[in-house]
Amino acid sequence: MPPTLDAMLIRLEAAKSRFGQRAAAETKALLDALSGRTFGDAKSLLRFHEALLFLRAFPQSSSLVSQIEKLLNTFHERIGRLRDLGIDMSVFDDFDTSGVAGTKMQDTLNFEAARWLARRIPNKVEIAWDDYEEERAMGSTWPRFIPLLEEDSDVEANVPWRRWLNSAKGREPDLEWLIRRFERLPVSERERAELYDSLRLPLRWHLDNLKFSRTRNWTRPRQLFVHSEPLIVRSQVSLAHELAQPPPRLTKLPLREGEFVTHTVREVMSVRYRELYGTTLGDPRSVVRATLGRGVVMHFWNLPAARRLPLRAYVAGFTVKNGVPVNYIEAIGLCEWIEVGFNTFYTYRQGETAWIYAQALRCLRALTGANTISVYPYQIGQNNDEAIDSGAFWFYRKLGFCSGSEDLEQLARREEQKIAANPRYRTAKKTLKRLAEAHMFYELDSIGSSAAKAGVHSASRAARLEVVPFPIQPANGAIEAARFPRSWDTFSTRNLGLRVNRRMAREFGGDSGSLRDASVAEVSRALGINLSGWNSAERQAFGNWSMVLALIPDLRGWSLQEKQRAAKIIRAQAGSNEMRYLRMTQGDLRLREELLRLGSKP
Repeated sequence: MPPTLDAMLIRLEAAKSRFGQRAAAETKALLDALSGRTFGDAKSLLRFHEALLFLRAFPQSSSLVSQIEKLLNTFHERIGRLRDLGIDMSVFDDFDTSGVAGTKMQDTLNFEAARWLARRIPNKVEIAWDDYEEERAMGSTWPRFIPLLEEDSDVEANVPWRRWLNSAKGREPDLEWLIRRFERLPVSERERAELYDSLRLPLRWHLDNLKFSRTRNWTRPRQLFVHSEPLIVRSQVSLAHELAQPPPRLTKLPLREGEFVTHTVREVMSVRYRELYGTTLGDPRSVVRATLGRGVVMHFWNLPAARRLPLRAYVAGFTVKNGVPVNYIEAIGLCEWIEVGFNTFYTYRQGETAWIYAQALRCLRALTGANTISVYPYQIGQNNDEAIDSGAFWFYRKLGFCSGSEDLEQLARREEQKIAANPRYRTAKKTLKRLAEAHMFYELDSIGSSAAKAGVHSASRAARLEVVPFPIQPANGAIEAARFPRSWDTFSTRNLGLRVNRRMAREFGGDSGSLRDASVAEVSRALGINLSGWNSAERQAFGNWSMVLALIPDLRGWSLQEKQRAAKIIRAQAGSNEMRYLRMTQGDLRLREELLRLGSKP
C-alpha cells in the first residue's frame, strides 16, 4: 500500500534535520514521489511549500537545488488546481503563510509602499472598494484634485464617490490616477504621505507566478553552501566568542546595486504583510554588504536625510541564505547604545537562527560602533503572543542577555534555578509576560574606552575593517554578574520626548510651534550658532535637537569646545552619512551624560 500524503510530508519535514549523501538521496526520492501527487487540501499543499523553501535555503546537496527550484517555479499551477476545485484558500492569507505564488493579497499600505507596489506590478494592483469603509476621509482629501467635489461632499449624504472618481480619471486605473494626483500636490513628502495614509485604502494584488512572490523570491548565488552536517543550534553558539572575532568586511555598494537591494527588501516584506519604516524608506546610497560564510549574506542601509528620526540613528537590513531571504533586521540608537530588532521568517526558524543572529550583531557592531545592545520588550513578548509562544526571552537569555530591571533579573535567575533542578520545567506564560516588561541588554566594554573605529569600503577597495575590539563580558548560560544600575537600563528617547512635551504644556500652552521657535532661539544663543549658513535639513535637525538641549540648565556654561562639538553633531545628523553622526555622538561624553540624565527614569 503506497504511503499517504500526510506520511510523505512528515518524512519531508523530518528531512530538514537529516544530512549526508544518504539523507540527500532519500529527500530526492521523496520529492520525486511528491511531485506527481495530487494535493486535495490547502494545508497539505502549504506544508509542501514551506518544506521546499527551507530545503532551498538549507540544501543537503547541490543536486537537490534544481529539483526544488523547478517545483517552486511551477507551484502556482498547484494553487490554481485547488482554487478550481473550490477549496478554501484562507490558509494562504495568514501572517506567516502569505505570499505564495498563485494567490492574492490584500493590505492597507502607506503612500510610499502603495506607489512602489503599483509600479512594481502594474495592472495587478487594485483598490479593494468592496472592503472600503472610510468614505469620510475622501471628503477631506479628494477635493484637492477633483473640481467642485465640495458641492457634494460638504453638504450631501450618500455621495457617489466612485462616480466622481470615474468622471475625473477617465480610463486610467483608479490607484495609478490617485497616486499621480497625490504626487503633484504642492506639499512636502511627509505631508503627502499623511494625506494619502488618511484614506486607509485597502489594496488587493495578484501574485500569479511572479518572481515577486515568496515562492520565487530567491536568487541563485555564485556558490551554494551545502549542509552535509547538522545545522548549528543555539546551544553551540557563544555570542561572546562570535563578537570577539575580527569584524566582518562591509562593502559599500554602488548606487545601482543599492537600489536593487532596497527594491528587493520591499518585495520580501510586502508579500509577508510587513511594513518597516527602514525597508520602505531605505537610502540606496548607503547600502553595504557582508558575506559571512555558510551561504549567509547580509545587507544594511540607513535612512535618507529628509526621513531620519529626530534624534536616533537608524539601520535596517535583511539576510539571504543561499539566495533565499530568511529575516529582517532593525537597529536604532544613540551614542554607544542600540536597540536591535531581529525577526526570522517563520519558515526558517529551525535554521541556524542563533548563529545568524550573532553574525547580524557582528555586522551592526562594525557598522555602528555600539557596545550596548538592547532588545526592546516587544521582541521578547510585551503585547506579542508570538514571542511568548516561541520562548523569545530564553533565546536571548541563553545567549547572555540580562534584564534591564533588577527585579526581573532576579526573577529570571529563580527561573534558571528551577530549570536546573528540573530539566522538564517550563516557564509559565504569565511569568514570560512579566519578564517581557523590561529591555534586555548585552554589554561589551563601557563608554570610558575610546569608541570603536570602523569604516565602510567601496566595492573597489574591499580592505578589512579596522575595529578596536572591546573586552566582552562572559555570557555562559546563567548570568553571573549583572551590575545595577547600568547606564542605559531605563533610558528611552520616549522619556526625552515626554519631558519636552511637559515643558510645552507648562510654558507654551501646548503650542508646538512656539516651543520649537523658543528652543531654537535659546539654544542657538547658548551655543553661539548662526543658522543662516545652515541648509533646510540641518535647520530641521537643529530644531529637533534644540527642544532637548533647551532642557539642560547649564548649556550656556559648556566650554567652547563642547558647544562646537554639539553643533557639528547636529549638522552631521542631516548629512550624507548617518553612521558618521552616530559615531560622533559616541565621542561626546558631555552630551551623552545629559541625554542619559534626561532620558532615564528617575
